[in-house]
Amino acid sequence: MANGLTYTRKTTSSEATKQLAVTLAPYLHAGDVIVLTGDLGAGKTQFVQGVAAGLGVRDQVTSPTFNILLTYPGGTLPLYHFDLYRLDSADQLEDTGYYETIDADGASFIEWGEKFPESLPYGYLEVCISVDSEGNRSVEAHAYGDRSRQLLFLWAKDSKSRLMKSAR
Repeated sequence: MANGLTYTRKTTSSEATKQLAVTLAPYLHAGDVIVLTGDLGAGKTQFVQGVAAGLGVRDQVTSPTFNILLTYPGGTLPLYHFDLYRLDSADQLEDTGYYETIDADGASFIEWGEKFPESLPYGYLEVCISVDSEGNRSVEAHAYGDRSRQLLFLWAKDSKSRLMKSAR
């Protein structure tokens, strides 16, 4: 289902990664799903912290590893932050409120969503974060579906994002 829209950006610090994420926030709508992939410590939660700041969330955003889902309703759009790392099967998603939440009134950010590809919605934005031995990050965003394609296009047009179109 890949529709060919991929953008990338290199960041040199966790703060720069957060700043990139801040630039995504104004373009989010209710029902948007962003799947965050990357190794442990790559900066997935930092990315969500940046989006939360961009949405005006004042609560401290932390990794939901032990909670599976943390909700931040205080911004311009509710923010739902999933971490599926500790789940062993897609059947466990039912108990977390996953399906109801990703269709709810906010934007959902799902860490480790690639573990259960069959449970991802039809359309989502995938943000892959990799980090090299010197701490530099490569952030690659790829759109799946019409709404995420529109979201990525708008985000990339924002001059502050400094995203560059790339081949996948």
